[in-house]
Amino acid sequence: MKKIALALSLAAISVAANQAVAQESPWQIRARVVNINTANNSDPVAGAGASDRITVSDKTIPEIDISYYFTPNWSAELILTYPQKHDVMLDGQKIGTFKHLPPTLTAKYHFMPEAQFSPYLGAGVNYTRISSVDLLGGAGGLEKDSFGFALQAGLDYKLDKNWSLNVDIKKVQIRSDVTIGGIKASAVQIDPWLFGIGVGYRF
Repeated sequence: MKKIALALSLAAISVAANQAVAQESPWQIRARVVNINTANNSDPVAGAGASDRITVSDKTIPEIDISYYFTPNWSAELILTYPQKHDVMLDGQKIGTFKHLPPTLTAKYHFMPEAQFSPYLGAGVNYTRISSVDLLGGAGGLEKDSFGFALQAGLDYKLDKNWSLNVDIKKVQIRSDVTIGGIKASAVQIDPWLFGIGVGYRF
């Protein structure tokens, strides 16, 4: 009887340990280097030539993201950086600068979470806060908030239990109306592709 009780106790401990392992490490953090490649689909500037369009410079930035795994296949990812400064051009000539802070939240599905190569797809929302706008010596302006979709695809390559390499691509909707003298002059669709590569750590 004691042997049976001991065996049942050991089995219960084993199940609990396996459950703890299964539930272990829901958090992951990544550091990426990301290239922002702007789409620059803007309307012609009112009062200018038909070919005169506002464009926003590309940029390479650092990025941190924090992921939480609800299940082995499903996770949520919050993508963060610090305010980024971009040049603004009109017909190729610089007319000013602005900063934007674009936190993005996505839900991701991991197709093969236990495999060494683990691809994923994600979708979510982006909120961009635009600040420090300096256009046309103060005569120009931008909307301060932008909400839009975010689509994501990527691949994790596991180095060991904790560390992994990551390649990630996102398409983010960022749009703003441009004003000159308080009057709308153009609608700018920045809508960048974000190409990232980095390293991740699963706690």
